[in-house]
Amino acid sequence: MKIKTLVCSAVVLMAMLPAFAHAKTRLIVNCFWPPQHKVCSELLPMWLEDVERVTEGRVVGNVPPKSVAPPPEQLASVEKGIVDAAVQFSGLIQNRVSGPLVAMQPFVGSEDSGAMSTALWETTVKYFPTEFDMVQLVSQWVVSPGRLFSMTDTPITTLDEFTSRKIWALPGPLANMSTALGAGVVSTPAVKSNEVISTGVVDGHLGLGGDAIQAFQVIPYTKSMTKFSKPLYTTSFSLVVNKDKWSDISPEDQAAIMEVSGSHFGAKAGATWDAVGAEVFAKFPSLDITIHEADPALEEKFVEAAAEVTAKWIETVTASGVDGNEALEFYTQRVKDLSK
Repeated sequence: MKIKTLVCSAVVLMAMLPAFAHAKTRLIVNCFWPPQHKVCSELLPMWLEDVERVTEGRVVGNVPPKSVAPPPEQLASVEKGIVDAAVQFSGLIQNRVSGPLVAMQPFVGSEDSGAMSTALWETTVKYFPTEFDMVQLVSQWVVSPGRLFSMTDTPITTLDEFTSRKIWALPGPLANMSTALGAGVVSTPAVKSNEVISTGVVDGHLGLGGDAIQAFQVIPYTKSMTKFSKPLYTTSFSLVVNKDKWSDISPEDQAAIMEVSGSHFGAKAGATWDAVGAEVFAKFPSLDITIHEADPALEEKFVEAAAEVTAKWIETVTASGVDGNEALEFYTQRVKDLSK
């Protein structure tokens, strides 16, 4: 009887071996942008296709049609295993990590998002390699500079005009600088910007790029854009994977995934932002949106306000054991070296 039982068990185990041999690790990748946004519809699916290809089908994934968590909770949703992977906007987790905010310091960026993305990844690897210890960091990118827009027929080009406005501003340095300059500020995640802008709560907005004013459907409420001599502000994002899910993947497949992630994917993501933004800006004449140069006095005030923002970041980073000045200088120089 014992022999018969052992034989049956062996037969069952052998029957299951093909299933084990072809077992797949599936990644559920959350996307907090609207479904039609290129991150949800193109970039993350493209990354998953590369992951499946380089792992020969051992790691696959999909992007759900609707976000399971609000923008501030993307990192937490991955930590808790609610989803396997997600993209987190750095400005909403600055109480937890500092590294990705190097790319969000005012006036350090360029008009080349692919270059900034590569520079950020290099800076992370060199200075902040273990900061995301709660998850597996697989890629980062920086997007096209945020702009200043007026929602009235009067452009915002002077300090007086800026301080007379109520401004929607992206959380983080932009909101802090705008408040310091004396403007009335309403700050929400970018995906909530339409709720504020479309209802007339504000009469100007600061921080959205060309892709964002289209994706969040605020173009109908926008009359003009103000340009600064240097990009005022850029934002960064991090693609993270749950630690336990990552450990389910073999070391060989992990290495293969990182080959198509890191700066490789980050540069593609950044370049996509630039391309979409350029298409939107090209439509401005037909949309009756005008472009104006910022008054030097307005830009000077932003530079002054920026100094305090950057000083606080350097202080925070240095207190954690990393030379903040050195990390910022490294990032800034790499952006210059890599930008077209």
